[in-house]
Amino acid sequence: MEDKRKVPILLWPFWAMFQLTLWILRFTGRLIGAILGLVILFVGVLLSITLIGAIIGIPLILLGVMLMIKAIFG
Repeated sequence: MEDKRKVPILLWPFWAMFQLTLWILRFTGRLIGAILGLVILFVGVLLSITLIGAIIGIPLILLGVMLMIKAIFG
């Protein structure tokens, strides 16, 4: 799975988040990964309620959704 392709600089944050998602799923398994994704999503929503917390909350929401989608369909 280790590809040596060059990732464009503008797409690097998305690639890094996807790689983190894959690492978490390999480490925990699908069911735990889906539950962990739901928890991360919930924490991201709670943090997004405040304006300052949205800076951290929105990426957490994206990570949680990506983790759940990859756990369910991947």
